[in-house]
Amino acid sequence: MQLFLDKEDIVVLTGKAHKTKQIIQLRKMGIPFFVNASGSPIIAKVVIEGGKEKLVADQPWRPKVLGP
Repeated sequence: MQLFLDKEDIVVLTGKAHKTKQIIQLRKMGIPFFVNASGSPIIAKVVIEGGKEKLVADQPWRPKVLGP
């Protein structure tokens, strides 16, 4: 099971073949993605397919600190 969309899937999704134009289009579409070390956009399949998991937390993580 792959966790990320293939390069071909990203081309179909964005309608763009060049990675810089893909990134611009993904931002316009509001689709969350990461940029890898080669500058290519990486999209988790759960973003497109949906799922029970949330990719972005409602509240930022804070450590549990014991108070007085």
